[in-house]
Amino acid sequence: MQIAEVRTPRDKKEFIEFPKRLYKGDPNWICPLDWQVRDTFEPARNPLLEKGEACRWLLKDGNNETIGRIAAFINPVRSAAYRQPTGGVGFFEVIESREAAFTLFDTAKEWLAERNIEAMDGPVNFGENDTNWGLLVDGFMPQGFGMPYNKKYYKAFFEEYGFKNYYEQFSYHRELRNEKGEIIEFPERFMKIAEWIAKRPGYSFQHFEFRRKKKFVDDFVEIYNSTWSVFKDDFTPVKPEIIETTFRKARHVIDEELIWYAYFNDKPIAFFIIFPDLNQILRHFNGKLNFINIIRFLYYRATNEMTRMRALVAGVVPSHQNSGVESAIFLQLYKVFQKKPWYRELELSWVGDYNPKMMALYEAVGSYHAKKHVTFRYLINKELEFIRFKDEMAEKQNNNKDS
Repeated sequence: MQIAEVRTPRDKKEFIEFPKRLYKGDPNWICPLDWQVRDTFEPARNPLLEKGEACRWLLKDGNNETIGRIAAFINPVRSAAYRQPTGGVGFFEVIESREAAFTLFDTAKEWLAERNIEAMDGPVNFGENDTNWGLLVDGFMPQGFGMPYNKKYYKAFFEEYGFKNYYEQFSYHRELRNEKGEIIEFPERFMKIAEWIAKRPGYSFQHFEFRRKKKFVDDFVEIYNSTWSVFKDDFTPVKPEIIETTFRKARHVIDEELIWYAYFNDKPIAFFIIFPDLNQILRHFNGKLNFINIIRFLYYRATNEMTRMRALVAGVVPSHQNSGVESAIFLQLYKVFQKKPWYRELELSWVGDYNPKMMALYEAVGSYHAKKHVTFRYLINKELEFIRFKDEMAEKQNNNKDS
């Protein structure tokens, strides 16, 4: 076996094409768009590369055939937030060979160690954790857009190499309609609570509208920065132009009535963002978004090919986090589901094992635990003590109380 860094245009193309051969014949695998993979490693497209660093490799057998790939990343902001300097590994794909898998892990580990990194998380993306984050270990079915899918044998490779379960990520599914196409009611108790909260003085709710995009972008930024600044140690304030660009790029996917904001006395306090599942269309394209596929995309969208939705992100400002406002937002969404019969399933993904309140909310609306991903951590520095993420959170909370 030979492993080499991806450098040439031919290498870059092979890095994208190898998974298409590896998963050929697997009906559950949905090929990501080629440009999504490519842009992760382009400084002009990925702002994390301004201060961060990434490297990728291809593993070849004796016949010069690709048998594996991997990438390693360093995000200085995220790294500095952990107990030790921490990098990441991702884009991991390999044939069913323990030797090949370990060669890939060794290469990434050595690259990170040379840069004074003491731990590596994987498999992760070089970006935010709402996309391609974690290893699928339960629920091998077609994944929603942004949720990773992988071979079942990967779990053993990670564990045998020495990676440990840092946290688990649960995805919940909620059927919205029965076989006759009739709406499946939300639990009565949940609906009563949601209606009571929605009618409380001062509360109001609005869905996203492109014609008022600036307002909703600004409201998103205000809620997001207020919420995550006290939750994430690696928090970097989001900029309005980044959110504006995201909405603009997703314009042909977004359903305005699936993005809701809550206000208290006209001040933004919460949002819940759901996108139709783009993977239900991308499964037809094999990663290519050429002119013909753009035409096909518009056709599939117009004919309601996307019957499933994925909840991407939610946020509630600290002062309203125990108010139940999330339930009131679900009430607004329920009214949308009633009038749009092509939506048949809602995926609520993902929620960490360290977030029991959100899990309780998802269960309260009648959803069930459908999939589990795991984010693993490997300690390069063997003198360090391994601590799971939820234990780190508990330790920080106790320290904050003491101070």
